[in-house]
Amino acid sequence: MELHHIDLTDLKTTALNVRKTGGKDVADLVPSIKSLGVLQPLLVRKNCEGYEIVAGQRRYHALLEIAEAENPELVPCIVMQDGDDAKAIEASLAENIVRLPMDEIDQYKAFAALSKKGASIEDIAVQFGITERLVKQRLALGTLYPPILTAYRREEVQISDLRLLTMATLKQQKAWWKLVQGDDYAPTGYRLKSWLFDGEEIPVSNALFDLEAYKGTIVSDLFGDDQYFADSAAFWELQSNAIAEKMDEYRGEGWSSVILHDVGGNWHRWDCVEVAKDKGGEVHITCAAHGEINFHEGYLDERAYKKRQQAQETGEAVPVTRPELTKPMENYLNLHRHSAVRTKLLGHQDVALRLLVAQFIAGSKADAQKAVRDDISESLTTNKAEEPFKAERQDISALLDLKQGEDHTMIPRKDEWERFLDPYALFAKLLKLDDEAVLRILTFATAETLPSDSSMVEVLGNLLKVDMTESWSPDQTFFDLFKDKEAINAALSDCAGEVVANGNVTAAAKTQKSIIQKCLSGERKDGNKDWQPPYMAFPMQSYTERGETKAMRDWKHISTLFEAA
Repeated sequence: MELHHIDLTDLKTTALNVRKTGGKDVADLVPSIKSLGVLQPLLVRKNCEGYEIVAGQRRYHALLEIAEAENPELVPCIVMQDGDDAKAIEASLAENIVRLPMDEIDQYKAFAALSKKGASIEDIAVQFGITERLVKQRLALGTLYPPILTAYRREEVQISDLRLLTMATLKQQKAWWKLVQGDDYAPTGYRLKSWLFDGEEIPVSNALFDLEAYKGTIVSDLFGDDQYFADSAAFWELQSNAIAEKMDEYRGEGWSSVILHDVGGNWHRWDCVEVAKDKGGEVHITCAAHGEINFHEGYLDERAYKKRQQAQETGEAVPVTRPELTKPMENYLNLHRHSAVRTKLLGHQDVALRLLVAQFIAGSKADAQKAVRDDISESLTTNKAEEPFKAERQDISALLDLKQGEDHTMIPRKDEWERFLDPYALFAKLLKLDDEAVLRILTFATAETLPSDSSMVEVLGNLLKVDMTESWSPDQTFFDLFKDKEAINAALSDCAGEVVANGNVTAAAKTQKSIIQKCLSGERKDGNKDWQPPYMAFPMQSYTERGETKAMRDWKHISTLFEAA
């Protein structure tokens, strides 16, 4: 860039400037320029007829007004290089956003232009020193029905209504605009919000299913052509089945993930990046409270997209965007499975002996079964496998005359320096016991040193054919930690059948889990009261491709070693 002084007649405005309104309102600038001159150079670029103004439109119009009464002076200008479209837009916005406020449409168009050139929401926000929320608010204007935007520019629509309409579906926007254009009352302000979100009418046009399947009443609007479902529960059952079929269709087409959002939940396209199906793009399904369903194909959360790109650049494994199980749930499952496996091990001394050799060579320590949350600790106390293990610990401690630690383990953990066991004293006591007692002690010691997060739990569970139904059943803590909606719906299908699951696919996760609990308690007769999730099977399994846990990954690597065991 270079500073030049250019004749006013060689300057003209440009369509590239993001300010489309208010540029000629210069009453406040004229006196200042008359007394002090142009303090800030105009930003211009060359064209075939001279120079076009990229930033400084108001200063230019003020100079034109002054030139009508006085001889114009040369204008200080910074000349930009060719090919700087994005920078020109940024410069114009950076200048104008803190001066005479541009309207929201100018800002939207400027941000959208930058976005098309590859700038992220974060990039735009940092560039202009504004919040990401403000950028998203402006980009949301791009979802508006074009006639509404035009009406706002003509000052026929209030900005408060414009912002509310960004939360409406395109169909709702068109319906509202039809009211504005006609003789009927068009709600505004708080009435518009009520009109958009509080109505319970479900238009027949929103049905994805064949209307012949609906057995309820259809109500017609006496003053219009619209029809509505009188039985919303029947509508949602049929709509849910139709959505479930569509989700299966998407999965069959090879989409990496099909995400069904809660009814009335928020999902914003401007928070995502468009990604093709073969590149990991997801399908997002949104359900409005009035029954309208929208299918958004080929999107990925912007943060997940960046992580995916980084992983591909470094050669690391592409991260799962939505893990089926949370870390607390994995901890919960590990502890319950561990409890059942180690108790089962007590009855297999031959296995324990061989395992002990492997553990002692690699080094071992007592596992204190640390839970990451108090409710998981409390849940573990209800595991039926815990009591016989504690009883055996007391008997073994009595045989060796040992004092248990504060965490009730017989064998010290590596960080317990105060509970040092004298190997000579232990050896002397063991010499007085018969082989059966020593093998019993050895088996218990092997079980107590079995780490709860070890792959060996998976190996032993398979080898010993551990049946989790003997010690554990789904409790409230399990259901509290069970949060993935797709997995919950699959569990409902597993427990109560596909018909029930499909009929409740749009229901809240809490509702679906409640149905499973009613099946387990016997309150519902159409379910499997002995149901257990595949997470408690050996080998461990999941409901979705996203559900792979450390236990599953480890088993893939080591399972072939035990095929002949």
